[in-house]
Amino acid sequence: MTSLSQRFPALASRDFAIFWVGHLVSLIGTSMQNTALPLLAYRLSGRPFDLGLIGFAVTLPTFFLAIPGGVLVEHVDKRKAIIFLQIIMMLDTFALAFLTLSETIQIWHIVVTSLILGMATAFEITARQSMLIELVGRESLPNAIALQATAFNLSRVLGPALIFPIFLLFPKNGEGWVFLLNGISFIAIIIGLFFVRTLFKTPTERRTRPMLMELREGTQYLIANPAVGLLIIIAATLGIFAFPIIQQLPVISQDLLGQIGDTKATVDMRNSFLYTAQGAGALIAAFSIAMNNSARRRGLRLILGEAAFILGMIIIPFSHSVWAVTIIIALMGWGSVTQLATMNTLIQLQVPDHLRGRVFSIYLWALQGTTPFGSLLIGWLTQEFNLSTTALLCGVISLIVIGGIQFFHPIARQGASDSGLTQD
Repeated sequence: MTSLSQRFPALASRDFAIFWVGHLVSLIGTSMQNTALPLLAYRLSGRPFDLGLIGFAVTLPTFFLAIPGGVLVEHVDKRKAIIFLQIIMMLDTFALAFLTLSETIQIWHIVVTSLILGMATAFEITARQSMLIELVGRESLPNAIALQATAFNLSRVLGPALIFPIFLLFPKNGEGWVFLLNGISFIAIIIGLFFVRTLFKTPTERRTRPMLMELREGTQYLIANPAVGLLIIIAATLGIFAFPIIQQLPVISQDLLGQIGDTKATVDMRNSFLYTAQGAGALIAAFSIAMNNSARRRGLRLILGEAAFILGMIIIPFSHSVWAVTIIIALMGWGSVTQLATMNTLIQLQVPDHLRGRVFSIYLWALQGTTPFGSLLIGWLTQEFNLSTTALLCGVISLIVIGGIQFFHPIARQGASDSGLTQD
């Protein structure tokens, strides 16, 4: 146990351990739904644009709500706020399950439930990330961030793997049973949060100033600290041109890798396989960071993560073998988690506590608030041209922008080591 707490210091906190287990169960259900939902939407309409539209709906609220949400989160009890938001997400999922199992589901139902989920998520992510330091303290915060990423990506392996047997048992409306199980999984994190104590909680301040004034403080901090500001520009680039490409995995499995005579079961299995590969790569990244989150290596890790994801986008149009695409998707999964966990750690360790919610909400806005427009853009490009052209174009744009920042502004990696990252 001593060795475990030394390797994973965040787990020495009883409260974080309870939260982590409940969150993992909930995340497995969410991952199952995230795999089944695009399949259902593509089966209903057969249009890649609709996949982008659903991604637009689930991330659009972040564009409008993430930044003011960061201000509000600083003035409420984060644990209670997360419980309330998780209940909203659970009810939304049960509604989606009912519509699917009753065979009345339509594309607009998926869009509306995705929009409600996105509204709750816009506040919940900021509250949850800001609560981590209240569970473990500043010293164990990097390990807590890495372990949370491990739970998220473990779910991305288990979730897609679990939905295939469900589809075999319920070939007619398997997606509905997946949504129902996801709704039940929310109970685990809600119950866990009732037993969690925030021992490192700082006193919650009442709002005494206008929201715009508090928002201005967050933006002034970013201007005065370009190391954090440049990371937010990188996040926005990923949100628009890179990460939405993952929403097109059903197109990859059905169109790019499709064979004459494919059955629905074959396509479903191939799609589940790709999602599992993505999750496996992501899990390896998260676990390796949790095992060793050395400050000296964070800069190099950030660059390698960016390279793996962006180069994967550029290479995938030239790959038509299932095994080749599987390896590329796994590397992209590794790259996405490596860069996100590293950026999260760099930002949270540099930002003072009284600005944490505001600055992190701006980061969340850049990463996910811009994603709805990226989802529509990539969905439209894929439908008008094809997935290969879209992935290649967006990969080159991402390489130019992010590669340019890393080459000309190494200060973007400044927080990676106590002595500065320019030596990495």
